[in-house]
Amino acid sequence: MDHYAGIDVSLECSSVCVVDANGKIVREAKVASEPEALIGWFRSLGFDLARIGLEAGPLSQWLYAAMKKDGLAVELLETRHVSDAFKAMPVKSDRNDARNIAQLMRLGWFRPVHCKSMGAQEIRAMLTARKLIQAKLQDIENSLRGILRGFGLKVGKTTKRSFAARINELVAGHPALETIAAATLAVHAVLLREFNGLEKRVRAMSLLDARAKLLMSTPAVGPIVSLTVASAIDDPARFTSAKRAGPLFGLTPKKHQSGETDYSGRISKNGDASVREALYEAAHIILTKPIKGCAPLKSWAMRIAKRAGMSKAKVALARKLAVIMLRMLKDNVPFNPAAKNPAVKATVAAA
Repeated sequence: MDHYAGIDVSLECSSVCVVDANGKIVREAKVASEPEALIGWFRSLGFDLARIGLEAGPLSQWLYAAMKKDGLAVELLETRHVSDAFKAMPVKSDRNDARNIAQLMRLGWFRPVHCKSMGAQEIRAMLTARKLIQAKLQDIENSLRGILRGFGLKVGKTTKRSFAARINELVAGHPALETIAAATLAVHAVLLREFNGLEKRVRAMSLLDARAKLLMSTPAVGPIVSLTVASAIDDPARFTSAKRAGPLFGLTPKKHQSGETDYSGRISKNGDASVREALYEAAHIILTKPIKGCAPLKSWAMRIAKRAGMSKAKVALARKLAVIMLRMLKDNVPFNPAAKNPAVKATVAAA
């Protein structure tokens, strides 16, 4: 008889439940959230497991990779599906979550999630750290502008380098403001130095990553956008069609059809928000800046803008860019020669 297991992962200990093919609970336990402990517990059962499920989360990819390497039939579950399945549960606990995940594995009512490679996770971590420091820099600058504005001191337009000098110029002769500016600008200087260091590191990574270099042949796609998309896609071979890029990144409309009701809503916004943001920024640049090599894309998007507005045109162009970039990775073909390649040209036209 087949057996199935569910794991509800927590920081210190994970709840584990094993059920048989009839749904009867065979074994339950609390196991340390470490790969060795979980693998050892499953090996001690004395029987093989048809499927082991755990919900995607911060620790899940690490545990999944180790258990998969050890030969266990483990699946990473989409969080949204698991959450919807648990909505009818009157009592929520780690133990009940593990039980329900085990039942989902037994019934097969789940959607597996791709576990990113270690390289993709490292790139994503670097981009996340860069974005965090960039946001804190902006927070400090905005806070200082707001403080000085209350005293009638207007900072005006500055650059990252000239910001500190402009603040010191404005607060000269105001003891309280000088103290505030000195402390805040000291933090700003540290953040700016670290941000510049990460910026150089990210740009160097984009030149060393073959997939990122390939994607940068696309108009308006630079190091940040290319690394963001490449790390999110990770393995292009897992997609049967390049059109899957739209739903993957939440750039396709929601649809509701029931009886006589049938309508399409706004985009779903499922999946990776950072990829959506990067693609939207690239689409914005194409539509608002004079970029070479993107005349067909820009003309296509402008026709949408005339009938539906610029915002929807940018979203549509972002989706098209996602499809094109996934096809580029699947075929290992740069963007520029697309017009010379009939197969790629047809793909771009249908995107």
